[in-house]
Amino acid sequence: MAARIVLFGATGHTGGRTAQALVDRGARPVLAGRDPGRLAPLATRLGADGGPLEIATADVTDTASVRGLVGRGDVLVTTVGPFLRLGEPAVAAATDAGAVYLDSTGEPPFVRRVFEEFGPRAERSGAALLTAFGHDYVPGTLAGALALAEAGERAHRLDVGYSLDGVRGQGFSRGTLVSLLGVLLEPGFAWDGGRLVTEPTGARTWRFDVAGRTRRGLSVGGSEHLTLPGLAPTLREVGVYLDWFGPVTGLAHRLAPATPRLARLPGAATGVARMADLVGRRFAEAPSTQGEVRTHVVAEVRDAAGHRVARVQLAGPDPYAMTADLLAEAAVRAAGGGVTGVGALGPVQALGLDGLITAAATAGLVRM
Repeated sequence: MAARIVLFGATGHTGGRTAQALVDRGARPVLAGRDPGRLAPLATRLGADGGPLEIATADVTDTASVRGLVGRGDVLVTTVGPFLRLGEPAVAAATDAGAVYLDSTGEPPFVRRVFEEFGPRAERSGAALLTAFGHDYVPGTLAGALALAEAGERAHRLDVGYSLDGVRGQGFSRGTLVSLLGVLLEPGFAWDGGRLVTEPTGARTWRFDVAGRTRRGLSVGGSEHLTLPGLAPTLREVGVYLDWFGPVTGLAHRLAPATPRLARLPGAATGVARMADLVGRRFAEAPSTQGEVRTHVVAEVRDAAGHRVARVQLAGPDPYAMTADLLAEAAVRAAGGGVTGVGALGPVQALGLDGLITAAATAGLVRM
């Protein structure tokens, strides 16, 4: 019998799409949240002729509340952010229970915390933690892994660039925008000199060509830094870049060195929190361009002399559709015993490269 799948966040934009993607794969997830009145109509609609899905009342901010929902081998999926503020109880509960944990975060500080703090705990409890298992940062991990496999022992530096086409109007959900603001003053990181180093977000830029034009990405911390070096012993540098910010990219890059000082200013954190609250009130929950946006990801590997030795380009649907399908596919596989390893795992470590290629294809992410 497949293990139980519990989903937090089903009444949100990404969570709702994930719930539908799970049902489309034949799963009947438990929908968990604080308000059964909001969950019940969704459970009835998704359950269709099979009857309403099970719902459970729990508070994602309360570890004990979440812990009562999952046991060893169960699968806990959460799309409730911002994760720096709300994510710890869910990952802690899954870790303590020896469960499989999946989330949709794109927040670099939270991803790093899962690996550095919760990863060792999960190894002891037998839990498997798959953080950032969505558009951030599965496409870059897959592209990077394929490029590293082609480069072999020549791999010295890996650069991964993300870009979007077709963004018009509000390109991101309210939750994504709040999360972006939440990490504005947090330290970023990169893989440099064969080790993980702390550096401000935006400290570097990278130009890469995709779909007929040159893109300029801004450096961010990603799960690629934490998972791909283990696939290539010769790899000394990893950079991850987002081409999401248009004309603001140059300004953000120039301001990046000042970020650590800004973070220490009195009232800086409070100011950012107020901005996030304002976004939460002013922006729509769902993006206005869903269905029109296309994702492009490029990974390039260079040798120690700086010569490019491998290049992989992937393309896929809009980030929210992709995230929902990736989370659902991984959850269903995990429930059937298809995730290997314990601790904090990257997508390749959890599913194997061939398994990740197949899972990505079900989400519309394919090599060009």
